Amino acid sequence: MTAVVITQPMLFPWPGFFEQLMLADSYIYLDDTQFSKGSFTNRIQLLRGNDRCWMTIPLAGKGSFQMISQLTAAGEDWKASHRALLRQSLLGAPFIDAALSIFDSVYRHSSLLDLLIASVEEPARYLGIGASRTIEKTSEMGVEGTSWQRVLDIVLKAGGTRYLTGHGAANYLDHAAFERAGVQVEYINYSRTPWPQPVGAVTPYVSVLDLIARMGPEARNCLIPATVAWQDFLKEETVTS
Repeated sequence: MTAVVITQPMLFPWPGFFEQLMLADSYIYLDDTQFSKGSFTNRIQLLRGNDRCWMTIPLAGKGSFQMISQLTAAGEDWKASHRALLRQSLLGAPFIDAALSIFDSVYRHSSLLDLLIASVEEPARYLGIGASRTIEKTSEMGVEGTSWQRVLDIVLKAGGTRYLTGHGAANYLDHAAFERAGVQVEYINYSRTPWPQPVGAVTPYVSVLDLIARMGPEARNCLIPATVAWQDFLKEETVTS
């Protein structure tokens, strides 16, 4: 069975995203959809003391009414300020140099789309994830349409028989249509495995760079990928809502 993951490009995602990536045979960047303000496309959280703060790439025109592939950053000053913020966030972490090295490599990209894709691929490479998976962009696949039907068509074009997705997709997917097309939908069961962080600040909802800086070569041990069939996931959602 071929497992397909489709997500928008994101800035140094949280570790749970990489659990999803570990299960993918085919990974597809949804880069030709409209940018959504407040999404994780251009921002991620870091630790600052016992609290969290946002590291956000400022967008020209605030990204309004633009496709993700067309986004451009406002100026260049943010690159230096991001590095300073990241360094402050990770100060004292035993593998801070590894995290900063990944950051520096990613931030050399001048194209914002290339930078966002590299901010997934560079940490994945460090973690030893997905060397054999195929990588595509929806802007190059020639699949038209909207909503769940386009998602299904993309999965089918990629030769997928399993579609692995985050929890938000439950709000719009037609699961029965995927089943009829021979595609099994599974939701990621995030492990949210803790790792050593400053006292009072333990949270999995920060950039993967935090995990790498604090765990180094052992970081992958905190990633425990698992999925739940859509039928079971929806039952759990009904019980907890």
